[in-house]
Amino acid sequence: MNHAFSVRPLQPTDYAAWRPLWDGYNGFYGRFGATALPEHITQTTWQRFHDESEPMWCLVAQDDASGELLGLAHCVFHRSMTRIEPVCYLSDLFTRETARGRGVGRALIDAVYAAARAARSSRVYWQTHETNAAGRMLYDKMAKHHGFIVYAQEL
Repeated sequence: MNHAFSVRPLQPTDYAAWRPLWDGYNGFYGRFGATALPEHITQTTWQRFHDESEPMWCLVAQDDASGELLGLAHCVFHRSMTRIEPVCYLSDLFTRETARGRGVGRALIDAVYAAARAARSSRVYWQTHETNAAGRMLYDKMAKHHGFIVYAQEL
């Protein structure tokens, strides 16, 4: 049975429920076992979500009946050289496998849009791996792919 769910800001008391989602997200991108993120990165990320001076923030989807967290959206506001208003980077989006197909990802993106509008952000953007076919089917409905290719260099 599919229960209704709500999207809300992450709370400091959510760590035990958030952590499996974070680990699932990282695992999806191959960061597990020997390639897992160092624990201090996870702990610093968690602390930043609760520091008002940080531009990072998190929304979670929660099952209204069970209270289980179903998904997360991690975002950061930043300046841009091509806009006056801040832009919002949707850094991480993840839905628990058992909750997929319920509209959780769409609801999280919509909630990110609403939060970004409230913060007077002029744009929300994100990236995903080209092999994320299921995610891309949703993303193609929620935003426009502008054709950019991401380059990165570890330092």
